[in-house]
Amino acid sequence: MRAALLGACCAAALAAPARAQAPDSPVALDEITVSGAGATVAPGPNLSVKTNAGSRLGLTPLETPASVDVVSGDVVRDRGQSSIAEAVTQNAAGFSFIGTPGNGFGAYSSRGFTGVNSVTTLYDGVRLYPGQGTVTFPFDTWTVDRIEVLRGPASVLYGEGAVGGAINIIPKKPLTDERRNEARMVVGTDGQVGLAAGSAGPINDRFAYSFDVVGNRGDGWMDRGDHKNLAFSGALNWRPTDELSVTLTHDGGHNQPSRYFGTPLKGAGNVETDWIGENYNVRDGVIRFNDTITQLKAEWTPNETVTLRATAYYVTANRLWRNAEGYTWNAGTGLIDRSSFIAIKQEQEQIGARADATIRTELFGMANEAVVGFDVNRFDFRRLNNGGYGNPDLNPSLPPTGFDPGDYGSASPYGKDYKAITTQYSFFFDDRLKVTDTLSLVAGLRYDHPEVDYRNVRTGDTSNPTLNSISWRVGAVYEPIENLAVYAQYSEAADPVTSILSLPKSQADFALSKGRQVEAGVKQSLWDDRVEWTLSAFYIEKNDLLSRDANTPTITQQVGQQSSRGVEASVGVELGHGWRIDANGTILDARYDDFRESVMNPVTGEPESVSRKGNTPNAVPETLANVWATWRFAEDWKAQAGLQYVGKTYTTAENRYSRPGYALVNAGLQWKPTAYATLDLRVKNLTDKTYAYTGGDYQWYFGAPRTAEVALHLRF
Repeated sequence: MRAALLGACCAAALAAPARAQAPDSPVALDEITVSGAGATVAPGPNLSVKTNAGSRLGLTPLETPASVDVVSGDVVRDRGQSSIAEAVTQNAAGFSFIGTPGNGFGAYSSRGFTGVNSVTTLYDGVRLYPGQGTVTFPFDTWTVDRIEVLRGPASVLYGEGAVGGAINIIPKKPLTDERRNEARMVVGTDGQVGLAAGSAGPINDRFAYSFDVVGNRGDGWMDRGDHKNLAFSGALNWRPTDELSVTLTHDGGHNQPSRYFGTPLKGAGNVETDWIGENYNVRDGVIRFNDTITQLKAEWTPNETVTLRATAYYVTANRLWRNAEGYTWNAGTGLIDRSSFIAIKQEQEQIGARADATIRTELFGMANEAVVGFDVNRFDFRRLNNGGYGNPDLNPSLPPTGFDPGDYGSASPYGKDYKAITTQYSFFFDDRLKVTDTLSLVAGLRYDHPEVDYRNVRTGDTSNPTLNSISWRVGAVYEPIENLAVYAQYSEAADPVTSILSLPKSQADFALSKGRQVEAGVKQSLWDDRVEWTLSAFYIEKNDLLSRDANTPTITQQVGQQSSRGVEASVGVELGHGWRIDANGTILDARYDDFRESVMNPVTGEPESVSRKGNTPNAVPETLANVWATWRFAEDWKAQAGLQYVGKTYTTAENRYSRPGYALVNAGLQWKPTAYATLDLRVKNLTDKTYAYTGGDYQWYFGAPRTAEVALHLRF
């Protein structure tokens, strides 16, 4: 079957019209250069590419006193990384994936901190606020121009949250002086089929456009694992004058992932391999995410000293779950007991605007560049649910294999649960002062004022918390020789204890958790960017964690402190003779410095407070590494392989059980039969490793076994 698919794709490529021209570079980025029939794309860290990941000043990573990665979309697609999660965790240093259906597959761990509040996702600069711990967009990399990653606290840039880092996905943009037309077809194991197309270029002297769309479907690697999705991105750019640019964009996605909520263990930490391919969800389970984001942007540069920018945006998210989510092996009966029969709808709407001005002047004879601005947002979040929790008709026990999963049905109609309207405004300031030709000072300040109007429709409970925060950062960059930078920074941040948009009355009086970081490092680019390397060391601490009260376990409280210290390194090297190596690694020491939680005493049956001081926070791997090797071994041929390593991870703060570390190998072979066609054969998880990437003591989420795909990419 695979041989037939490969042959068919080869024939299609060779039969393409001979009049097609060599492709234009699909993305206008500094790291892309066109040579002959193909493009060579620098995978990273891309120290000379201007980015807004580390500041709003448009500095390069070399000029920024922080750890910043710029991951090119072309590199991501060339490596076969079709999901945002693959692109981030297999290229950026220090990130691991902990996504589940409940958090929308948008959760990560970075620098010892986890979840959608501590690792923030943005789309084209717009922060995607999580509703009840969920972020569901974006998910596919076809529409991506690049991914900008900031490691460490990012509150000074994006507001409360992001003490562990921030991920900003930048979509493809209109091209004003070249054209891009491309298409991709993918077939693979487990019934995988994918189609994608894209186009960009000038319409006339004043208008330019871009449009990209991608759709995928498959049967999944587990029983009843069928899935499908569609993502799109479109933009229209108007330049009435050389100084003014106006862009309208509309992006979105419809995602129905596999209805898989993990696999129960045969006792804590005990994996029964025969159970991994089973799906213990109900037959008619549903997971459905629909997201859109529309933006209108204007940028005016009347002269060399001033740039004005304004953005208005409208974001929607509609989500639906109807599943049996909890599975526990019953040692007494030998059956799998199902629980958490939950049907939930989320309706989320965000209307906002941001404006800022960049001013370039001199201060006491020194070059100074400053950005000052504000943003405002209004969020409307509504949650509806079905009252079928624990209904015995919906809660049968199943044998581990050979079972009838049953149907959820409709135990009761959906009813309104709660709604919350949140208004938020902020003011921010970034500044860079060139003290000398070799020394720069970079500082930032942000004030945030979110106010929540919460109302529980079922109980009538209301609350109106206000969660003000001030975040700031100061850093220095010293460049003793050209393209070698030594930096240090100190920053303070704020982290919400839970999703602000769905803050319940019971937590309305809680303060934001406070975080602070000290970081120092060195970065260098050598030999016309053929060698780039970075090294950083950091210490982060976060106070006022969330825990359950020992006397009343149903009540949560804020206590204690956790911290992490670590070292991160990355390197990219063009070795010559067609070889390139990219690698990064992280070593962490993450721990609870002062933290107590309520547990049930097995002897007395009463709750008691237990210290977790010195333990590692759950879902935090303390060692991570990525290595990619590329070899152009013949004209029009390329082989590549990647190794991703994620270390052992504890499943709870107790540190009694852990998920083993794992190493995944991905490999690919690429052939360019013509100047406009590329044929890829890729194998993911080459060694067929059995691994779990997230989960608790008794239920783990396993990753896919070995899969293969053939992809034909055409440019014309």
